[in-house]
Amino acid sequence: AAPPYVLQALVEAANDRDPAVQEQVRRSMATLGKRKPEKVLALCHAYLVKHPKVRLRHLSDSVPQHVGHLNTLFKSVVSLASDEMTRSKDMVSEWQQAASNILVVVGNKHIEDVTEEMLSKFQPGVLPHFFVVQTLSRLSLSNVCGMVPFLKPVLITMLPMLGMVKQDKMKWVFSSALSHFSSCILEYLANVEKISDCTVNKSMISSEISTAYNILFCNWLQSRDLKVRLTVAEALGSMSALMAPEKLEEQFPRLVSAILALYKKSPEPHIISKSLCQILDASSNVSTRVLESQVASLLPALHQQVLPSC
Repeated sequence: AAPPYVLQALVEAANDRDPAVQEQVRRSMATLGKRKPEKVLALCHAYLVKHPKVRLRHLSDSVPQHVGHLNTLFKSVVSLASDEMTRSKDMVSEWQQAASNILVVVGNKHIEDVTEEMLSKFQPGVLPHFFVVQTLSRLSLSNVCGMVPFLKPVLITMLPMLGMVKQDKMKWVFSSALSHFSSCILEYLANVEKISDCTVNKSMISSEISTAYNILFCNWLQSRDLKVRLTVAEALGSMSALMAPEKLEEQFPRLVSAILALYKKSPEPHIISKSLCQILDASSNVSTRVLESQVASLLPALHQQVLPSC
């Protein structure tokens, strides 16, 4: 094991101006973090508390995937990473993303603590920090079983926020989160027999999904920003399987027409096709009659997607 003074030297060298030195330090700390996680985390934490202007880029690589045995230390790291991530209202992706990475890794073992920390910064009536939404979104992918119990209260808090969103970057991150939350629940339900939890079902959040659908479909899908439109389309595809059957049946013709129209406005059809596939799959479980009514518009549009590859 590396002596304490070696670890100290590595931590202090993490912000060297030379990118080559930074990369070597990152690799060394990542390796040592796997072997001596508590020592490395304790040293990094102490250094960052003492030097708050030093960013978390390299600490995120030092947090091992197996953090389950760490107790009080990880709580301090969660608090530090959360505060660092949200300290500035401006987007400073490099170090805010590093802080988010730490929270997601720790959340793989300590989902309740990390989620509760994020929810403390996710309050009703106030737009949260971009990276708070993104971190909750990523947690739903990395720890499906752990996040499912939190998703309904998260959605209840989130829905009134959607009407407050004006910036494209926030529309993007909220749409991405709704897509990931829906995927999280669908994955959970697909494996529910292994989990033996009968309290979770689609109807549990169908009302919240319906409300979110109205905002995304009626307002955000018409965004001028292509990235936002595609992310909204992706979210609508994931959400369709969780909509109440009568709502999906009612909205199906308009939804299909809107998704097909995106083919003409986007140079990248993959996301659109994926969303369309999910919508068609969800509708087939509701009513074949509804699906049959759209065949005349579906086939020509899909045929055009096949032609370029022939």
